[in-house]
Amino acid sequence: MNTHRANRPAAAARPVRWAADAVSALREGARVRLDYSAQSLWRVDRLIEEIRREGAPYAAVETVLRGFGAYAGEVVVRQTGAEWWASGGEYWVRTPDGRLWDPVDEARRCFAGDGSLRLLCRDATVAVRR
Repeated sequence: MNTHRANRPAAAARPVRWAADAVSALREGARVRLDYSAQSLWRVDRLIEEIRREGAPYAAVETVLRGFGAYAGEVVVRQTGAEWWASGGEYWVRTPDGRLWDPVDEARRCFAGDGSLRLLCRDATVAVRR
């Protein structure tokens, strides 16, 4: 189900751009194609795990993680009809059931070894279908 809408709330502007930048960078730099599907988040989780295992300092990968989180949020938006919300420089996804999800923070948690963008998407999608 793709409920991607042409008229996006203003809060979507930055995370949508961050997600598109991540998709473009991976396509051009690593030859990895992301298609905004829930299945593609398996690949993103693995990429974050590889970066973590290489021992990259957080400051060096902060922007990449933000892009991966925004990408995951955009997957949830497209799968569920959710919307981006923003406050104080932080961005969340609000699913139609009213729940707020923080995919950017989840990407940071993945990097710390305690999170999964794939599972966040699964949980957000299942919550909406109930």
